Amino acid sequence: MITHITTQQEWLQAQASGEYIPAGFAAEGFIHCSDLAQVVDTANRYYANAPDLVVLVIDPTRIRAMLVYENLEGGEMLFPHLYGHLPISAVVGTFLFEYDIDGSFALPKWVC
Repeated sequence: MITHITTQQEWLQAQASGEYIPAGFAAEGFIHCSDLAQVVDTANRYYANAPDLVVLVIDPTRIRAMLVYENLEGGEMLFPHLYGHLPISAVVGTFLFEYDIDGSFALPKWVC
C-alpha cells in the first residue's frame, strides 16, 4: 500500500467526481505519495500544524497510471509518484491525520 496526504475538502470533492486530482497536479504532472513508513516524516516536513488532513491508503494494483519510485530532489530515499489521476476505487482506506500539541504528526495507534 502507498499513501497520499490531502485535505478533507479535496477528498470530499474527489469522492463526488470519482477521481482524485490534487491542486498541484497540472504543474507537477504527478501525485506525491509515500509508503506507510514515510508518511509521518512527509507530514511533519510539509504539513506541520495543518488542519483537516486525511491520509488516503491506496492499493497500487488498482491504479492504471504509471507509478514510479524516485527522488526528484536528489536524496537517497525513493518516494512513489503517481503519473496520472487517482481513481477513487483505488483508495482502500482513509484516516484523519491530526497533529499533536507540538504540531507534529504520528500514525494513529490502530495503524501501527
